[in-house]
Amino acid sequence: MKIERETHKLEKRLCREVGKAIVDFNMIEEGDKVMVCMSGGKDSYALLDILLKLKARAPIHFDLVAVNLDQKQPGFPEHVLPEYLASTGVPFHIENEDTYSIVKKLIPEGKTTCSLCSRLRRGILYRVADELGCTKIALGHHRDDILQTLLLNMFFGGKMKSMPPKLVSDDGKHVVIRPLAYVAEKDTARWAAHRNFPIIPCNLCGSQENLQRKQVGEMLREWEKRFPGRVENMFNLSLIHI
Repeated sequence: MKIERETHKLEKRLCREVGKAIVDFNMIEEGDKVMVCMSGGKDSYALLDILLKLKARAPIHFDLVAVNLDQKQPGFPEHVLPEYLASTGVPFHIENEDTYSIVKKLIPEGKTTCSLCSRLRRGILYRVADELGCTKIALGHHRDDILQTLLLNMFFGGKMKSMPPKLVSDDGKHVVIRPLAYVAEKDTARWAAHRNFPIIPCNLCGSQENLQRKQVGEMLREWEKRFPGRVENMFNLSLIHI
């Protein structure tokens, strides 16, 4: 009974926080077709799951299409996401592009691959959004990602700049939204465990132990343990610099 109550509270909190972000930043409007980018990680699963729940009760009509970019990493279980998405009934598209070989060719061994990988992914996803007629592109970045970006820019870039919950591309053709902007990573992890999502690890960059983002994330988790509420206060401050 206690577990059921806690799970119900978690679901309500996730729906409330995602709904608030959508309203606060005008992320989804009547008639939108939202492309939900699925990496196979806990956050993208949680994003799609909560958006499906909100779609069923929203006062406006919008459509969802799940998209996965298969980057051809060795050993990638390409059957997992199609099977899961088919079970949800949501329309989906798998895009096959060998960005893995490009990243491994251009980035020296031991160097961080995330920057090049994300640029390649972004260009492909913009193209796919156009081909599918999508008006919004939803990414699974959460509150901790936004705060980590602010701290990374402060510590290593010397600037006060964070990751915006809603972003219009430079050419004005694409709108990127982050509906999990108010959601703590620990909550997406708890929800993923409860829902038993078939998580797919990223073998391209997930094993890079010295990533600056990973170090900042560990620092934030330690702060939250020692000083409860500090991370929330810092996040509220980060919204000023979005």
